[in-house]
Amino acid sequence: MSRPETDEIVVEHLTKQYKKLRAVDDLSFRVRAGRVTGFLGPNGAGKTTTLRMLLGLVAPTAGTATFGGERYHDLPDPIRRVGAVLEASSAHRGRTGRNHLRMICRAAGLPDGRADEALALVGLTPAANRKFKGYSLGMKQRLGIAAALLGDPPVLLFDEPFNGMDPEGIVWMRGFLRSLSREGRAILVSSHLMSELEDTADHLVVVGRGTVIADTSVAELIAAASADRVTVRTPARADVMTLLARAGAEVTATAPDVVTVSGFSSERVVGLLSENSVPFSELSAHRATLEEAYMELTRDAVEFRAAAAS
Repeated sequence: MSRPETDEIVVEHLTKQYKKLRAVDDLSFRVRAGRVTGFLGPNGAGKTTTLRMLLGLVAPTAGTATFGGERYHDLPDPIRRVGAVLEASSAHRGRTGRNHLRMICRAAGLPDGRADEALALVGLTPAANRKFKGYSLGMKQRLGIAAALLGDPPVLLFDEPFNGMDPEGIVWMRGFLRSLSREGRAILVSSHLMSELEDTADHLVVVGRGTVIADTSVAELIAAASADRVTVRTPARADVMTLLARAGAEVTATAPDVVTVSGFSSERVVGLLSENSVPFSELSAHRATLEEAYMELTRDAVEFRAAAAS
């Protein structure tokens, strides 16, 4: 199928007030074409409300969300412009996956053959004639994605697409999202699985308590969280910790022979250890994971926090 020119998602000052609760507060960001944008935030941060406002399922109190300059409700042929999965696909339990998609095609004026094309895209062709009641959660996720792709839209929104996927499915999903972005589509993915987004997303929008707290690339966020952190492997852990702590560094023992140093560059740590003849066998600049960067960023934005385990 031929697709319309690629659209972008533009969110400007989006706000949603529920009586005394402001679920989304003056949110502004852009989801550009040709990249996967991860949408992150703690529970209660306003992610789901934002996604529902994007699709016109919830009316905003203020602000706008547009696709190529148009609100979702104003799109003349929405299935060809925006595809979305907000939860695992739901369908009639006795209907096959193929017939479920064909029903959507007929309602949208798409040819029946598009159902089989979409099933092939998500790897569900072998289960096309299986009834929905026999689908696993991962298969339901794939069926929902197939439905989102029926109109071959330039914009895709996925909420927790890795849920229910087995390891093979997770690997497939990573590659599939990247391939869709290489086709020039604008893709917004909400997920709690940091390791999956670290390997998949190009850009991140992080929200906390309804507001944007970061709008940056994955590489930039990880670099900021990794700055001036050094890992030292040494047979003299106590000496290393004492020396560097006295010099003003923040030092943490992370293994019997490993120390993590914060606040000092690699060059400064090497200089201090060498000048004081403190032995070490390995020294490397620390690279934070996306999960570490995210936890640090959202430390003050978590609404529900459990007590530490004793």
